[in-house]
Amino acid sequence: MARELYIFWMAAEITFKFIHQSKIMKIKIICLLLLNFPFFVFSQSEARTTRTLEECIDLALKNNLDLKQSLLNQKTSDINFRQNKNALLPTINGNYNLGVSNGRSIDPFTNAFVNEQLTFSNAGLGLDATIFNGFRLINSWKQAKLNLKAAEMETEAAKQALILNVTLTYLQVLKAQDLVKLAKARVASTQGQLNRLRSLYEEESGNPAEYRDLQGQMAVDASNFVESENALEAEVINLNTLINANEEITVAILDQKLEIKKYRYTPNDVYMQALEVFPTVKASSLNLDAASKGVAVARAQYTPEISLFANLNTNYSSAARLYNEVGTSTVETNDFVTINNENFAVFTEQSNFKNEEIPYNDQFDNNLNSAVGVAITVPIFNGFRAKNNVALEKIKKEEALTALEITKLNLKQSVKQSYSAMQTAFERYKLLQDQVEAYKESFRINEIRFNNGISNSVDYVISKNNLDNAQISLANVGYEYLLRVRVLEYYRGGLQY
Repeated sequence: MARELYIFWMAAEITFKFIHQSKIMKIKIICLLLLNFPFFVFSQSEARTTRTLEECIDLALKNNLDLKQSLLNQKTSDINFRQNKNALLPTINGNYNLGVSNGRSIDPFTNAFVNEQLTFSNAGLGLDATIFNGFRLINSWKQAKLNLKAAEMETEAAKQALILNVTLTYLQVLKAQDLVKLAKARVASTQGQLNRLRSLYEEESGNPAEYRDLQGQMAVDASNFVESENALEAEVINLNTLINANEEITVAILDQKLEIKKYRYTPNDVYMQALEVFPTVKASSLNLDAASKGVAVARAQYTPEISLFANLNTNYSSAARLYNEVGTSTVETNDFVTINNENFAVFTEQSNFKNEEIPYNDQFDNNLNSAVGVAITVPIFNGFRAKNNVALEKIKKEEALTALEITKLNLKQSVKQSYSAMQTAFERYKLLQDQVEAYKESFRINEIRFNNGISNSVDYVISKNNLDNAQISLANVGYEYLLRVRVLEYYRGGLQY
């Protein structure tokens, strides 16, 4: 904005340097520059895309960062839910190892001490299934499910809040545009009077003070026009911040008259409807249900845990040998027999064996062993951990209950405040309509009198300012009413998109 103002004033200064005419001509140039001020201030708006309210909401739902953060939180809750759900399934784990041992060690095949390099390997498969643990797993799953639903409601609440904010900001832009139109019309009206009085002033006829009064009024109107343009730019920036799109966005000028109708619902109607559909209330209620399940999960630490286990194991050792018979031979023993006082050695026949390494696969097949059983864990004393956990979960439940009550109380208060402001705006709008009509007629009369020289410029300026201020107030109140109605519809869940 500062850059555009700088360009504007530089253009005016250069013009004054090169045009050496009367002060009246300079005043005319100023007015022309002011009337064309949007060209300087909003020259960058040519690159902006005009969007409808629905298109702005669409873009905001796709690009708003706060909404994206809520969606990420919902995804986290979804993963936690699936993780707790899968915890109900049995656990199956496998293990395998292969190693080399040097020096004195125990042969895992024979359990004998050996003093050699030994290659060993083990493999196993284990299953563990929880049969009963005080419904801890089931309640954890239900709690995670409630947390997921609460996260979904919080995302919906963020979505509804974004739709409301975009709608309200869009209306603020329309309001600012209307005020710019009114300010521009004021400048044009004053300029018309200046043009009429200029010839009289140059001819030194009539009252010169009236011309000077109109010059002063022109400066006021021009200043108001600049301020209204700046306010419009600020609202457009706010809208683009909410939408966060890759393009600069503006809105179309509203040509039709505002439609102001009496709101048909009572504050109690809005509040009771909000209790049923408002996402924030639903999220708080689901958080309370999840906290109740948290107490049940903590209480499960008091109960025994029963689980079923099964194991399948096998092993391999390089020291394992297979001895195969390859024949027999006769060998002398240390025994002897005496026949006729003569000793004869005793021979025996023995089997001859050849050792062979047992293949890896054969050992794994031969050494298979399995075990199946039931395990029971009974909590006897755990340093009051279970008791303290239950107490903490009860506190969380109380906090969730308090949060729900606070949400309902704030909702009720917000509905009442919005309804009261809406009702006040509606009554003011009707009164201001009468005021505008009255000032229109007053200004019409005073303008005729002023043009005919019957009244002075003071009466004309006062009458003109009264009408201009009344029209601005009417526009402000009209948009204020529409904004309040949108807020009430937001509480009723009427901003579904």
